[in-house]
Amino acid sequence: MCNLYKLSQAGAEVAQWFGATDRMMGANHAELIFPGYTGLVVAQGEVRVMNWGFPLAQVSKRTGKAIKPKVVTNTRDDRLHSAFWRDSFLHRRCLIPATAFAEAEGDYGSMTRTWLSVPGADLLAIAGIWRESDEWGPVYSMVTCAPCAQTAEIHDRMPVVLPPATCSEWTNGTPEQAFALCQPYSGVMSIEQTPVRWNAD
Repeated sequence: MCNLYKLSQAGAEVAQWFGATDRMMGANHAELIFPGYTGLVVAQGEVRVMNWGFPLAQVSKRTGKAIKPKVVTNTRDDRLHSAFWRDSFLHRRCLIPATAFAEAEGDYGSMTRTWLSVPGADLLAIAGIWRESDEWGPVYSMVTCAPCAQTAEIHDRMPVVLPPATCSEWTNGTPEQAFALCQPYSGVMSIEQTPVRWNAD
């Protein structure tokens, strides 16, 4: 499950790479994107700012009253047709631009960040879905699938990294065409293990 990624490029660069309109007109964004924070998303041909994570309603076990929603950042490919995700998958697919994504490695309590990217690629296009929410405005979630051979020892899931030629099919194709793209990345991935603690700011 990916709960951290980075985007080093500005909105204008993202727009140019994806052939999209820079709706935010160069708005600043943090390079490291954590769950619940804002990131850039390419949706409906525009670069937009959205919050990372769908809100999942929660109720206190003690009082039975509503509490702060849980942030759900990832969507398993085998659950895209479930009630929680279905409408967004059918009608609101998007692209999540990233320079690299991170996974936690090591023993619990002392995990470090391992960064994964595609060698020579300025940007990755990660499959995503989005919707409007009452709680946080527009939100997005990252679609995940089984890992590729290189990443299987790091984690049992990975983001769906789309080859550039398939980006339009993900956003504009039929649900059947889009679902067929939910496959482990078939190319070579670059893996950078670091000493940075997973929970470091």
